[in-house]
Amino acid sequence: MNVSCPDDVVARLATAERVTAFTGAGISAESGVPTFRGPDGIWGKFKPEELANMSAFLRNPALVWEWYAHRKKIIADVQPNAGHYALVRMERLYPKFAVITQNVDNLHRRAGSTVVHELHGNIERNYCVACGEPYTNQDVLARPGVPRCRCGGTIRPDVVWFGELLPEEEWDLSVRAAESADVFLSIGTSAVVYPAAALPSLAKRHGAFLIEVNPEPTPMTEHADLFLQGPSGQVLPLLVDALEKFRLRAGDSAELSRER
Repeated sequence: MNVSCPDDVVARLATAERVTAFTGAGISAESGVPTFRGPDGIWGKFKPEELANMSAFLRNPALVWEWYAHRKKIIADVQPNAGHYALVRMERLYPKFAVITQNVDNLHRRAGSTVVHELHGNIERNYCVACGEPYTNQDVLARPGVPRCRCGGTIRPDVVWFGELLPEEEWDLSVRAAESADVFLSIGTSAVVYPAAALPSLAKRHGAFLIEVNPEPTPMTEHADLFLQGPSGQVLPLLVDALEKFRLRAGDSAELSRER
């Protein structure tokens, strides 16, 4: 695959100090993470909106937990892909680098990214709705039925449900990462679900060079400074290769200048 990234853009990326990557469902789909909106056995009868909300949880926690146990087991079996690992490589190139993700699958951390702002939570975590005590998937999935906390409260997945606000700290950190970015990459997301969708525009208003990586154009494409078309698992490794080669050439040139 040939990614057309102009030399001046590679130079701009290579000399940036603060880079932020914003990821959506597209990067996870390349790992085989299902959207859970299509036919899926007994769950094909339900829409996510009917299960992923507090009203459904209070009304029928057993049903919601059965669905989430199903989801957790599926996600546990998938692995990070080349796009995730390319972002890990990219993190090593910059003094300030952050991933903002709308995904709950924890694949960025599993790949090795260290600065990850999770706007919609993490399906590998859980907590008690009464006292807030955290629980791992191993804790809750080993228990039959609806998992209960030591305090007697009901445990729920640590994900943002429909009708809930984004976690305040993660949102604040994401806004700061967007506002301070020299380069902002929007990867595998159409950026139409707010408030997260506001982040690319926010970054651009604060001076960031906006790059979109997607297999197909999206509503954001016309606003991007550069559109790299293709799956992130193919585009991002090639982009990082170009950055590393540029830096290596720049380093060799600097060394020759010192010798002279």
